[in-house]
Amino acid sequence: MSKQNQRKLIQNIQYVNPISVQHNMAIAEYCRTSISALSGVVAGILGLTGLAGFAFYIICALFLFGGLLLKAGTNNTESKQYFLKRTQLLINNQMGALFTYILSWTFLYSLVHVY
Repeated sequence: MSKQNQRKLIQNIQYVNPISVQHNMAIAEYCRTSISALSGVVAGILGLTGLAGFAFYIICALFLFGGLLLKAGTNNTESKQYFLKRTQLLINNQMGALFTYILSWTFLYSLVHVY
């Protein structure tokens, strides 16, 4: 390997601080949980039922994903400074967020529309 190729390889190496990446994922998880609870409250107050309620959750989750991508940077190399993979922002702990959404959705729906 020539020295020029070695220099290019060294310039392309990106160092990642695992503690910072873990902290960023924890912040993203906090945002996901908060948005899930808030969107569940809104869906319950609006009286959404069935597939309309789940569609509302999917829309809210995608808006959060888009907002986190904009915050992390639109370029893939920019976002690698903050997260290892961009898809982690969409996929990580989605089931926990869904359960939070369903809990707040059904609770507020029963408070407002049933009682």
